[in-house]
Amino acid sequence: MLPKLVITDIDGVWTDGGMYYTANGDVMKRFCVKDGWGVIFLRRLNIPVVIMTGENSSIVQRRAEKLQIERCYLGVKDKLAVAQQLCTELNITLADMAAIGDDLNDLRLLRAVGFSASPCNTPEYIKKEVDYVTTACGGQGAFREFVEKILEENGVSLLELVE
Repeated sequence: MLPKLVITDIDGVWTDGGMYYTANGDVMKRFCVKDGWGVIFLRRLNIPVVIMTGENSSIVQRRAEKLQIERCYLGVKDKLAVAQQLCTELNITLADMAAIGDDLNDLRLLRAVGFSASPCNTPEYIKKEVDYVTTACGGQGAFREFVEKILEENGVSLLELVE
């Protein structure tokens, strides 16, 4: 069954988890454009993407705006609690959701949703808790691979989505 909502962490999933600082103290993040296709695939199926990150970063907000992701939660301390609020707002269950994350702050959410994943460069104790581990590292298309796995398991052709 296709999820009704997909939740994604950012640092370590859409990025390599690094924080790059300029001499002036500005922070930069590198995003993989392949992950944007994952958002496009889901949008074409009317499956909303939600960004949930513990960081409070205007860079992440800008990326969400560029990809037209309406729900972008920054500085989240309890991702499971926010997901439960989304369940109430959208009249869905945690089992209706899929999520990808890479570290301890994602674990409660990953354990609770219907389908969970982490990038291959995630710590082993996280990988043991999820349904799927991507072959791509965080920041190298892990989110897109996660989406493609969901679609493949549900018989959705990527080629039909882009034609």
